[in-house]
Amino acid sequence: MTVQIGSVQLANPVMTASGTAGYGTELAAYVDLASLGAFVVKSLSPFAWEGNPAPRVVGTSAGMLNAVGLQNPGVDAWREHQLPRLHRTGARVVGSIWGRTVADYAAAAESLAGAGLTALEVNVSCPNLEGRGQMFACDPVATAEAISASAAAGVPLWAKLTPNVTDLVEIAGAALEAGAEALTLINTLFGMSIDPVTARPTLGIGGGGLSGPAIRPAAVRAVFDVRAALGEVPIVGVGGVAKGAHAVELMAAGASAVQVGTASFYDPRAPRNVAHELRQWCNRHDVHAAAELTGRAHQPGAAPRPAAEAPADPGETS
Repeated sequence: MTVQIGSVQLANPVMTASGTAGYGTELAAYVDLASLGAFVVKSLSPFAWEGNPAPRVVGTSAGMLNAVGLQNPGVDAWREHQLPRLHRTGARVVGSIWGRTVADYAAAAESLAGAGLTALEVNVSCPNLEGRGQMFACDPVATAEAISASAAAGVPLWAKLTPNVTDLVEIAGAALEAGAEALTLINTLFGMSIDPVTARPTLGIGGGGLSGPAIRPAAVRAVFDVRAALGEVPIVGVGGVAKGAHAVELMAAGASAVQVGTASFYDPRAPRNVAHELRQWCNRHDVHAAAELTGRAHQPGAAPRPAAEAPADPGETS
């Protein structure tokens, strides 16, 4: 089950997704964190941040909308109080940072230097106060600047990108050229729901990010397109993974590993279950190494099956 993401080797391809499993040992009662490929923490800034007003999370028919607003205790407080407990579980820890300016990314990354992280995921899906108010990840130059600044951590960098752009390949290329070893695809899609009785948005801030099963096809397309355009670049696939077969689908599109996020909200054992199902899937289909799954959809002869033969949900085959 061993996989390689740039210079990082993981014991298996299944991780938690940032923002869905807390900052430390919240899931330890349900999952042996050391058994996962890695534990990806909630995004941290160089300052404490309260986030958005409630309600912050609302369910949808195929996932959920969230507008938590990147609430966090600040990277220094997290490193002092929560990271030691997380290290004691034996988990491979992938940090995650965000900022409002390039200097914020540099400060957060510098605070994590020497912290024993396996890698650092740079969440550029947040507003750039030095730009035009749009997300860093909506502009290749701003993305590159944030990635370059994050090198201060001294560990491999993974760029977490938004699908809410016209040309994801251009942004991905800029992130790689700036020093990212891998790409995490994708973050949430813009969304909103409105209460039909009150005619008001259900989230406190109005709109939010859509995650869960509804966005898995978008994640698969993003991973596939980036792989097709940029070649065998290391990609971590995320978006609607709840079953082993979902991981297989994203890996076939080009991902070397996957992250489990929204599924953990209704079953905190979901990352463990996905890893177990992925191993079973490989055994049933005579796949001797999980790494063999990566990019299979791009191999010669991997033509689409006739519509009548294609399952409506790859998860139904698990």
